Amino acid sequence: MSFTIIPIGIIHTPFNNLEGMPIQPSGAVDVTGTIVMDKEYEPGLKDIEGFSHLILLYQFHQSKGYDLLVKPFLDDEKRGLFATRAPRRPNPIGLSIVRLVERKGNVLTIKDIDVLSGTPLLDIKPYVTAFDVKEVAALGWLEKKQDKAKILKSDSRFIESSKPL
Repeated sequence: MSFTIIPIGIIHTPFNNLEGMPIQPSGAVDVTGTIVMDKEYEPGLKDIEGFSHLILLYQFHQSKGYDLLVKPFLDDEKRGLFATRAPRRPNPIGLSIVRLVERKGNVLTIKDIDVLSGTPLLDIKPYVTAFDVKEVAALGWLEKKQDKAKILKSDSRFIESSKPL
């Protein structure tokens, strides 16, 4: 089975290169970006101003191929791809939770954005704490490393891969 996903807009950020970017939104606090929605989707933005935070789903458009074992930014040990947030994936889809600053027509100004400028936006969903915040019992190998995401920056480790898409 296969299906086609068509981007609904483009995310613009200060990050024009993969190297040196934040690796998670927690490392991009107060970084401002914009989303320019395709005009045909503008009516779908009605009422979005009532939400302080949004979930963005986007394509890792610079991602080439993938490996099932990766050395993530937050560790020196190889981990299973699906136990990481590595950008090179069989379906290169990313997720970020951002703050909505304002909407002007088909343009959203956002903060806490950690993606490459020019990233294709696939979907937007409102972030709702009653739906989206869960108590967790285990954080796996990230338990003692998650706070490092605030300071670590991207490098070239996810540019090359052994399995083409």
